[in-house]
Amino acid sequence: MPSETETGGVTGTQDKDYNLIWYVEACLSNALRLEDYIQDAERSKDTEVAELFRKAQADSRKGAEIGKKLLRARLNGG
Repeated sequence: MPSETETGGVTGTQDKDYNLIWYVEACLSNALRLEDYIQDAERSKDTEVAELFRKAQADSRKGAEIGKKLLRARLNGG
């Protein structure tokens, strides 16, 4: 976690951009992890839990796409 005084001098990346990068990575990582959880639930024939995880995975993918769009615009000077 960046310190309270870090504004990009150490990382070369402004805090707001660094935070967006972290967010996108966390969303993508979550989507991958949820795939395993979906498969576990399906093997156990627990469709209710599998559906919950599918919805959460879709939300993670959506968050990643929104984050990538925002990050792309900001890194391109927008």
